[in-house]
Amino acid sequence: MKSSCLPPVLFVVFLASCTTIEVSPIDPALDFSHVCIQKNSRVQVEDFVSVLEAGFERHGVTTEVFSGKKPGHCEFILTYTALRSWDISAYLSHAELRITKNNRRVASATYHLEGKGGLSLTKWEGTKAKMDPVIDQLFEKRAAGQ
Repeated sequence: MKSSCLPPVLFVVFLASCTTIEVSPIDPALDFSHVCIQKNSRVQVEDFVSVLEAGFERHGVTTEVFSGKKPGHCEFILTYTALRSWDISAYLSHAELRITKNNRRVASATYHLEGKGGLSLTKWEGTKAKMDPVIDQLFEKRAAGQ
């Protein structure tokens, strides 16, 4: 688990402005070259899926998005949730990724703004700036093995 917080001197002022990222990375032994992303119609973060697709493709993994029944050729399934919060404008405050194979979890990741970002101005960073480090950590073991 990685956490980025403000220095202790500013802690009182920005009490709840930490970002927590928890990742259970993809095992480099898996033949993980394609993932099917199950569309979550309840997620209202418009660019979330496109950020996921670009992030996985940056790591050499092709993607496809499906709704409804899982396509027969899909070995790995990525499900997700993403929540927005509001403070002057909407911003991503929480996201979860789960990758399964044969209904068994093989990797997962969570991004969470503690206290919905508090007074931190970074809470308004875009989806890409928030999710790219999460996606990179999913592939951390794989990158280390290459």
